[in-house]
Amino acid sequence: MALQTIEKAPEARRFKSAGLSVRRLLASKTFRLALLYLCIMSAAALALLGYIYWSTTQAVSRQIDTTIEAEIKGLAEQFNQLGMVGLVQGINRRSATAEETRGLYLLADNNFKRLAGNLTQWPEAEVSEDGWVTFLVEVGDGAEGGLNFGRARVFELRNGLHLLVGHDIHERTYVEGLIRDTLWWGLAIVVALSLVGGLLMSRLILARVDTINQTSQEIMAGDLSRRVPLKGTGDEFDQLAKNLNAMLDQIERLIAGIKQVSDNIAHDLRSPLARLRSRLEITLMESSDEAQLREVLNRTIGEADQLLQTFNSLLSIAEAEAGAPRERFEAVDLANLVDDINEFYGPVVEEQDLGFTLACDVAPGGAGVIQGDHNLLFQALANLIENAIKFSEPGGEIALSLRRDKGELLLSVADRGPGIPQEARDKVMG
Repeated sequence: MALQTIEKAPEARRFKSAGLSVRRLLASKTFRLALLYLCIMSAAALALLGYIYWSTTQAVSRQIDTTIEAEIKGLAEQFNQLGMVGLVQGINRRSATAEETRGLYLLADNNFKRLAGNLTQWPEAEVSEDGWVTFLVEVGDGAEGGLNFGRARVFELRNGLHLLVGHDIHERTYVEGLIRDTLWWGLAIVVALSLVGGLLMSRLILARVDTINQTSQEIMAGDLSRRVPLKGTGDEFDQLAKNLNAMLDQIERLIAGIKQVSDNIAHDLRSPLARLRSRLEITLMESSDEAQLREVLNRTIGEADQLLQTFNSLLSIAEAEAGAPRERFEAVDLANLVDDINEFYGPVVEEQDLGFTLACDVAPGGAGVIQGDHNLLFQALANLIENAIKFSEPGGEIALSLRRDKGELLLSVADRGPGIPQEARDKVMG
């Protein structure tokens, strides 16, 4: 018994999952839009079929009235030419073929007693002001016989005689019934097709939305490499997927930039902070001269300011890589910039038993003035010199130069270190 319960559990889960899927489909915005579309299409179909029904019945009614008017005209001519005898003969002749023509004829006396025609009695229906009357009439025999409606026009002749000339409207009734059936069947087909189309459309759209949601959940779970798959149709969902993927690429680049900034901060601040700490420890242990202590403190404050400037420059670099605006750009004299670098790093290089040379063939205030960020340019050169110091052997030489080369300004830092391996250059320069 327990085994049977276990075997039925997956089937029950499938039913439950299917129920949830159907409920989710019915509750979706797409399905509600499909229902709205269904209502509009049903209303349009109903209006169209209603117009067809009205126009067709009107056409049949006009045809019947035209036929009755023609019959009246023919009988009137016979009455005018042959008198009452000709009228009775005309009525009897037309009554003999009434089964084919479906004509209705009745000539009655002043008491509405039948004198001639194929109707047995005068109808009891109310006559309109223009002489038209609609009434029940029994026509035909056998399977095709039975009650039907007749439409006729009545006249009062001399000597108190009454004349009725009409037509049974079996054709109009048949056409009306046929159109009504067609209307309901057409409406049912429109509703069914619209409902099926709405369900299919909702299912397809929900499948695309589910793909985007699933990808988003995987990204939120930590897999930043996931991207929304494209169908290759070029539709709105593909365009949305492209935009989302572009946004995810940008987010991944920003995150990588944040990591790079963190690494740069650790790299660029480690050495200066270590020098500060070492200098302060040596001064505390070896010096008791107040003037010397003051000098060391002043140098320490200067380097601390430079550290803050370096930190701010790294943040500015991060902003620039993230696409920050260039509103802070200003005129920068590269000749003065290399002089500042020489003044700041010259003593540092000498402390490391390295040579430092400066070559500048651009005059200050001349063609070496560009638009840029002074702090970022200073930090870029500082990074290059820091790396040159780190990887140069004692007795080596570092050269800083600014020159014109084929109409362009070339600013470079050179050293005699081992250089960057060929396989790592793309990564470093990226």
